[in-house]
Amino acid sequence: MERTYLINALVYTDRRFQPLTVAAEEGRLRLLPPGPAPEGGRVFDAAGKKVVPGFIDIHTHGAVGADVNGASAADLEKIARFFAGNGTTAFLASVLTDTQEQTRWCIQQYKDHRRSGSAGAELLGLHLEGPFLASAYKGAMPEHLLRTGDLALLRSYQDLAEGGIRYLTVSPEVEGVLELLPALKELGITAAIGHSGADYETAMAAIDAGAAAATHTFNAMALLHQHRPAILGAVLESDVYCEAICDGRHLHPGIVRLLLRTKGTDRVVAITDSIMAAGLPDGSYHLGVNQVVVVDGDAKLASDGTRAGSTLTQDRALQNLLTFTGRPLEELLPLLTENPARLIGVFDRKGSIAPGKDADLVVLDRENRVDAVFLRGRQFQPADGQRT
Repeated sequence: MERTYLINALVYTDRRFQPLTVAAEEGRLRLLPPGPAPEGGRVFDAAGKKVVPGFIDIHTHGAVGADVNGASAADLEKIARFFAGNGTTAFLASVLTDTQEQTRWCIQQYKDHRRSGSAGAELLGLHLEGPFLASAYKGAMPEHLLRTGDLALLRSYQDLAEGGIRYLTVSPEVEGVLELLPALKELGITAAIGHSGADYETAMAAIDAGAAAATHTFNAMALLHQHRPAILGAVLESDVYCEAICDGRHLHPGIVRLLLRTKGTDRVVAITDSIMAAGLPDGSYHLGVNQVVVVDGDAKLASDGTRAGSTLTQDRALQNLLTFTGRPLEELLPLLTENPARLIGVFDRKGSIAPGKDADLVVLDRENRVDAVFLRGRQFQPADGQRT
């Protein structure tokens, strides 16, 4: 039996740090009292550093030169390895609104990658960002490819993906979307609302119909007005999870603090919404069919300057959250671990350090930077350039 022991660690479990030994046996976790490691396994001496659950990114369009909409199975592995080097041990690949043909191709690449296995972060499934989105809030979505709600099309995608589509962003005001939402649970898909100018009543109807999250909250959606709360008012008032891009560009630090004060740390999910430029210098890139220019790490459409994803990584998001909020690490970690796992239905095996769960772990140094990463119990060894 393959065993790894992390000793002399402060382990994040039950939302607090405790001196424990973490055992990874055949890729699963076991917790032991502090002390010397048992005989017969690899030993990692954490030397008083913090051991936390691996980060989970449920909204990313790529990294290190690979764009999910054009990523082969090998490209998805490049993304997975880069993410692992930055503490992200599991993720969803987000497919931007595209043609049916290209979307089906993306689904096939996901299946090929899953079947070939990975030495990097685990690709948990796909996130479809569209095509059932409002043109007025399309952001980087190609307007001519947006369409009304179509359950038959979505079902055909899920059949091809063999259940691999876990997350879907829709706009509640688009024709057919409210009727689509109740069927998603049967398909195994979690719905998020966004890219939307929906009024408060329509957004609440979507939440009542099963929508469980808001896509990049505050961005690409109608904002709060005292007479017209709109979609933003609905997601702030209700119990849905709120995605947040904590790069300091998409959200002012004060808005991050306000979001956490309003929703609590149990209902915010830190995403990257990263594009292929993550991990690379400024320059010209693409996001789906869009040309993107990155200046000082800020990604915008070449056509009109609309912000188009980010170059953020989750380890940097954690540093930003600590700086923006002044809250202790133990309060903020659920945003990158437990919350996304609960939202997409994988908390039974991901998102916390508990007996029997996957041994996906991140060791943080005293400045809360990523010091080491363990994937399914094995220490990940990043190649040059795989950690930002």
